[in-house]
Parts: sequence; structure tokens; C-alpha cells
Amino acid sequence: MKKLVALLLTLVLCLSCLPAMAEDTLDLSDVKLGVILLHGELSTYDLNFINGVQEAAANLGLSEDQVILVRDIDESQACTEAALDLVDEGCNIIFANSFGHESFLLEAAKENPNVQFCHATGTRAHTEGLANFHNAFAAIYEGRYLAGVAAGMKLNELKAAGKLKGDAPLMGYVGAFTFAEVISGYTSFYLGAKSVCPDVTMKVMFTGTWYGETEERAAANALIAAGCDLISQHADSMGAPTACEDAGIPNVSYNGSTVESCEKTFIVASRINWAPYFEYIVKQVAAGEEIAVDWTGTIATNSVLLTDVNTAVAAAGTEEKLAEVKAQLEAGTLKVFDTAADNFITVGGAKLESYLADVDTDDNFTPDTEVVADGYFHESEYRAAPYFDVRIDGIELLNEMYGD
Repeated sequence: MKKLVALLLTLVLCLSCLPAMAEDTLDLSDVKLGVILLHGELSTYDLNFINGVQEAAANLGLSEDQVILVRDIDESQACTEAALDLVDEGCNIIFANSFGHESFLLEAAKENPNVQFCHATGTRAHTEGLANFHNAFAAIYEGRYLAGVAAGMKLNELKAAGKLKGDAPLMGYVGAFTFAEVISGYTSFYLGAKSVCPDVTMKVMFTGTWYGETEERAAANALIAAGCDLISQHADSMGAPTACEDAGIPNVSYNGSTVESCEKTFIVASRINWAPYFEYIVKQVAAGEEIAVDWTGTIATNSVLLTDVNTAVAAAGTEEKLAEVKAQLEAGTLKVFDTAADNFITVGGAKLESYLADVDTDDNFTPDTEVVADGYFHESEYRAAPYFDVRIDGIELLNEMYGD
């Protein structure tokens, strides 16, 4: 009997190892990944993707000729042409990283049904019905919320020291366009700050470009002149962080640390870690398995990260507080867009109890899906790309800026 039990135990242990063994022995030699980038390494947004590709390639053991990066492809027919060139070079996975690439990438996908096309921040994969076209994003609002907590703690420190510019804490935010992605980002950042600094308000200035150092610096300077005590941004250059460093204004950055060039003002930054997604799509193609139509990474899957906190600038106790809040987000006990808590999210002074979002995006951006339930706004659950576009109390938009 003891021998039989031992034999059964050995069999169970071996079977439990099979998935890991299968993954370890997965043949990746026939996979070739092409990545279309809006800009290059000087853009913090694009650099974050480049780092993600390189990390994934290293983790998977892909050779240099299995990954092709194509830089500086604007949101035009140039994207279609770049994708078709990558097909000609033998790529069986093609990824594009900018919202405006989507319609042009779709053209290439329709012409090449045997190649898998993946797109970051897009909205149309779940409505187009193409088996080879996929969208991906991550719950970056979790990271921005955490970054907001760090901002709120810094504002409390400034307030206690009598160093606020006005009577109450005021943040500034440099945004690119008046898109849901940007609105979701600045709102989650504001809510994170408000969770620890209840009397904070925020002003937002839009630039009309994803990457424009001159415009971003000018917007940051305008917000500083308007009395903002701290600045953050959804913009891809060093314009806003540099303006903050020059003015001595604390800054919460995005897509990477700016501590080396802004050591006196940088606090922390949030970013999407794209390495898990690149690893996922490579493995799916190698295994002959389908890629998810809409893929959403989370803080629990290591797809949403914070940089190291710059303790020389951050308020005391920031690291400990961020660890506490992160654990709550991972456990699901904290919801970023909490609509149940009193005076947390209000619109015109009233709680947000119902909201129809434009999830199945059409030309008129028609609201189609109820997204408030169970006491919170269900962001990025009905599709990967953000659809939170609510204008909540406490945030003032100084201008409006829509993309093409």
C-alpha cells in the first residue's frame, strides 16, 4: 500500500509539472514580431514599449532577427505601409502602439488573415469581428491612483509646513487630448490624491499633441503660474518635468523615472509594463492558440508598475502608504472609481449612480453600456481601452483639445 501511495503521489507531482514543462519547451523559432512605434527613444511613451519588447525578447530567448522595431511611423497610411513591409519581412505578429494607428493597421489585417495584428489603446477589435485583430491595454488607472496618493501626501506635507501657494492644495495636470484615456488617467490621479488629501483640487491644461516638448513645457508653466503646488502629466516629453525642476515644483511623472535630470522635484512615476503582453502574444502564436480580442493587464499581473520613490522629495511614509494601497488594489478591496463612498466622486454635487459609456465605439461616440454597478465604475472591464470620460467635481479644464 505504501508503494502504491508513493507511486500515485509521484504521478500527481509529475502531472502538475506538465504545463510548466510544455511552456519551457515551446518552440518559438517560427515567431517573428514586428513593432510599429509612433516615435523613438526620445519619447517616454515609445521608450516604454521598446523596453517592454526587449525585456520580453530576453525572457523568451528570441534572437535579434526575430524582432523588428520600426520607429517614427505617424498616424496615417504610413502605418499601413509599415505593417505590409513587416509582413513582407516574414513577421507573423505585428503590433502598433498609438491610438491613431488603429484604422490603418486594420487595413493591413484585412489583407493578411494569416498574420496576427495587435494594437495598443485601440477600441475596435471587439466590434470588427476579425480573428486576427486584437486590442490591448492595462489598468494604468491603478498606477495613476497610486501616484496620486504619493502626490496627496506631498501636498499634505507642504500644507503642514505652510508652503502652499494658496489656501488649499492645488494640483496641475498636463494632458494631450480630451480623450477617455486621458480623462480616465487624470481623474484616477486626482482621486488617489483626494483619498489622502480631501481638500485638493486640480486644473488640467491640454496640449493637442502626444509628444511636444515646447507645448508641454508651456502648459506646465501656465499651471505653475496659476498657483499649482504640484504637477503631473499624460504627455511624452521632458517638457513638464523640466519646467517643474526649473521652478522647484514637485512633479509626478509618467512612463519612467526622471530622477536623474529632475532630482530636486521628481517624486514617482507610473507606467504600463508591456513585457507580459509581448510574452503572451508570442507564446500564443507559437502554440497555435488564439490571442484575446481585448487584453487588459493589471497591477496584480505586473502590467502596471510604479518607479522607485524619490525619498529625497517625497513625503515621509510615502513608500509604506503606497505598499498598503497597492495591496488593497491587488486584493480588489479598493476600487479606484468608487461611486459608493460619500463625496468621493460627484458630478454637479451628486453621486454618480448611473452612467452609459461609449464602449462599442461608433462614429458618433454614442453611449451604449451601463458601467456603474456594485458601487463603482467598471473601467476597462467591457473592453481593454479606457472609456471613463466623466467630468467630475474638483477638476477644472482650462481648455479643450480633441485629436483628429
